[in-house]
Order: sequence, then C-alpha cells, then structure tokens
Amino acid sequence: MAAKTDKIWMNGEFVDWDQANVHILTHTLHYGLGAFEGIRCYKCDDGRTAVFRLPEHIDRLFDSAHVGLMKIPFARGEIVEACLEALRINKLEEGYIRPLVFIGAGDERGLYVEKNPISVAIIVWPWGAYLGEEGLRKGIHAKTSSFTRHHPNAMMTKAKLCGNYINSILAKKEAKSAGYEEAIMLDPEGYVSEASGENIFIIRKGIVKTPPPTTILPGITRDTVFQLIHDEGGSVTEERFTRDELYMADEAFFTGTAAEITPIRRVDERDIGTGLAGEFALSIQSKYFDVVRGRADAYTHWLSYV
Repeated sequence: MAAKTDKIWMNGEFVDWDQANVHILTHTLHYGLGAFEGIRCYKCDDGRTAVFRLPEHIDRLFDSAHVGLMKIPFARGEIVEACLEALRINKLEEGYIRPLVFIGAGDERGLYVEKNPISVAIIVWPWGAYLGEEGLRKGIHAKTSSFTRHHPNAMMTKAKLCGNYINSILAKKEAKSAGYEEAIMLDPEGYVSEASGENIFIIRKGIVKTPPPTTILPGITRDTVFQLIHDEGGSVTEERFTRDELYMADEAFFTGTAAEITPIRRVDERDIGTGLAGEFALSIQSKYFDVVRGRADAYTHWLSYV
C-alpha cells in the first residue's frame, strides 16, 4: 500500500486524507492548467527536521502560477507556514511535500474560465529514494526518449505546470517498459535537454557541463550543485551537448528534489565512463546529503526547521 499521512491542507484548513476530494468538473482535471512543487524534508543529525530550500520552492510555485495566469489566494508566507504545519500535524520527520495550485469547479465550462476559484492544497507523505536506493549508490541505466522536450514557447518550460508533465509521463512509461530506470529527453533541435523529472550533468576531461536554461526547468537542486561546486573552487559550464557527447562522458548524473543526486552508469546500452557510479557524482552526492541533513554549517540558511 502506498504511504499516506493523516491530514491534507486544503485552502487554509486541514482535512482527513480520504476526505481531500474535488468535484469532477475541476477545471485542472480536464485541461491540465495547474502548478505544483516537489519539496523534501530531512531528519537532521541533531534530531530536528528541516525542509530544504523551502522559500525558493514557494517562490517558484508563485512564479509558475503567475505564468499560468493563476492568482494564488494566499500570501507566500502563509504557504510556507502551511507546509511546515502540515509536517507538524502529520508528525512527519522525513519525506516529501507537494503544494498544488489548481483551478476548481465553477459555473464556467470549456477552456476559458474567468471566475472558477483557484484552490491550493499541500500534501505530505513519506517517500524514499525516487530512483531507488541502489540507484543512488550504484547509478542507473537511462534511455534516450523518442519524445522530444517541449519548445520553450509551446509549454513555458521555466514554469512547473501540471500539463507540461504529460510529455514526461509518456517518456517515463516508454523507458520503464523497455527496462530502463529513466528517460533522457532531447530538445527540439536534438540536443540533450533533461530527464522526465530531473536535470542532467556530464563530466568530461575535468569539465562539468549541463544544458543551459532554454528548454529545461532550472531546478533548485541543479542550482544547489552549482553552488557546491563553486564553493569548492570549481565551475559548471552551461552549454548544449549532443547525445554522442553524453555517451563519451567520463561521468554523468541527474539532479532533482525527488531524485536528489543520482549517478548515471549507462545510457542506451553504452557505459558512461567505467560503467560505475562516478567518483565526482558520489562526492557531490555526499556533500548534498551533508547539507540537507544539517551537517554543513555553511549552508544552514537553506534549512527551514520544523
């Protein structure tokens, strides 16, 4: 049975998990215009629970809603506090936080609605490693998808909008049905873009490279990796690269709130480097877990303690 908690925050009130329902005419259910976030909280070494980069996630939620012409009927501070309270009331020490903004049911029908209410829900639940504990340790096998990542003018790729993820779902289903753990998607011009829900980095001859923020969602974990590398005296190059350059990389890894830092050991039946999780990726992964679990004093400003 999938993990669940007791209460879900809906429009300012906590309701029982099984009672957090919406009408069948909820506009977002029909047409896909909604915005959401994925946020993690971790149990730190000192016993406290901390949410990682919560304000940045909520800022992106509001930005996404703005792009989608949805005015959130709560202040940013109210949503931040609601996320923390959802963890408290559910007594969740470690897990996942899902704020969701959607257009509800109303008197209007069809694509264009003006008066249907904008609703907000916040759900929390326990969630382990998205691509598997073994994937975190040993790396995963990915497949280049037949589905192309959206053109930036087609789907507003900088916004985390619900409908954008139909593309990702189809790519993920294709990869999983073929026996792979994740899909890698190319942009409309054939360059590597991102995975179904993660950003991608490669390392070749000491140069760390990641696609520029054109067709990708610029992830908060991606930004975290930038800063960790910079603070160690290194740098990251934002530059387009092709799938054959990915094949020839010495290392590759995914970043994302759900996936955290996951090494890539094979792509399309080709080993990446030695075919094992790379040393650089595992080093960054170790630093990342030090940060999110409160073991790195220089980054405690990224932690919102529950």
